[in-house]
Amino acid sequence: MADDPYLVLGVPRTATDDEIRRRYRLLVKELHPDVNPDKAAEERFKKVTVAFDIIGDPVKRKAYDRGEIDAAGDQRRPTGPRPGAGPGAGGGARWSTGFGGFDSEDPFGDIFAGFRGAGAQTRARRGQDARYTIDLDFDEAALGVRKRVTMPGGHTLDLNVPSGVVEGQVLRLKGKGQPGFNGGPAGDALVEVRVRPHPAFKRSGDDVTIDVPLTIDEAALGAKIEIPTLTGRVHLTIPPGTSSGKVFRLKNKGIVNATAGTTGDQMVSVRIVLPDPVDSELAEFLRGWRDRHAYDPGRK
Repeated sequence: MADDPYLVLGVPRTATDDEIRRRYRLLVKELHPDVNPDKAAEERFKKVTVAFDIIGDPVKRKAYDRGEIDAAGDQRRPTGPRPGAGPGAGGGARWSTGFGGFDSEDPFGDIFAGFRGAGAQTRARRGQDARYTIDLDFDEAALGVRKRVTMPGGHTLDLNVPSGVVEGQVLRLKGKGQPGFNGGPAGDALVEVRVRPHPAFKRSGDDVTIDVPLTIDEAALGAKIEIPTLTGRVHLTIPPGTSSGKVFRLKNKGIVNATAGTTGDQMVSVRIVLPDPVDSELAEFLRGWRDRHAYDPGRK
């Protein structure tokens, strides 16, 4: 059973929609698997995503507050007094959903339970939710993509994946689950996202990180090099005297977060790579240079 979404997000039931969205964004930054690889954080991140799917949607939130759906988004089975049952008519007896045992508050319950149960089954009922998973490439999750998904029954769904989805996030397709009963609405399709790793990029919140090698002359003399981004290759200017570990920021070249309405940056970390093997000419030059220009790099 899913936990109360208000408790999961840590907001009061009186919270405004904006307060809920702000709290969700804060938790995503704290618990995202790329930022916090702890297994417990990953599980909590999944719960936060499900909770926001319920109370982050004003329509679903009202339905949840009225008790029409549960914390997983599934419709609750209606309960309550029998029509016409008042204080003098069996006070507090409930509708039976089958051939139940004898009810001390309803002396005829054991006789008529079956008839009431049969009638209850003619009521319209919502279909069950269907759960699936989808595998995305890193750039598809970062930029968003339209996917045609084949379901186990053979039918297909066109899924619009928003930009910025993360590992474990659940996308809800309204009315695409199991059909309803007796004219009831269909359930929803719940699609869990799995993201394949990228050979070069890594994700840190909404930022993208990448390591780029430099030759010794590019680091010492400066250069203009070409590097990949999610949207294509760009040129990066390397100033003279750049050391390994220097990080350059490319504004708005990271993840487009459709939920938060923001775009991250790309962080480029450079490292100097020597030729292998070091040729004799370079080695001779460096020996002479070291004799004339020795310096302390600050090693402790």
